[in-house]
Amino acid sequence: MTVPQPRDAETTSVVNRVRRAQGQLGGVLRMIEDGRELADVVGQLKAVTRALDKAAFALLSNELRRAHAEGDRPEQIEELEKVFLSLS
Repeated sequence: MTVPQPRDAETTSVVNRVRRAQGQLGGVLRMIEDGRELADVVGQLKAVTRALDKAAFALLSNELRRAHAEGDRPEQIEELEKVFLSLS
């Protein structure tokens, strides 16, 4: 199974989410290097984690909808479901 290419607005939205999270993570690194308060750093790390989780769920949701709509084989859908459950 491969990651879908940015072919639609939903996938492009996920790519944008990941890029924003990448920027947030760069900010967290600077906070650590600057000796910022631990609570502030941890709060920002939690925000990055939530952003990446949302991106993963959105990506999987899009792919599950596509797989059901296109009538993918049951084993392909089962593989997507396993990936989905691995996020919990």
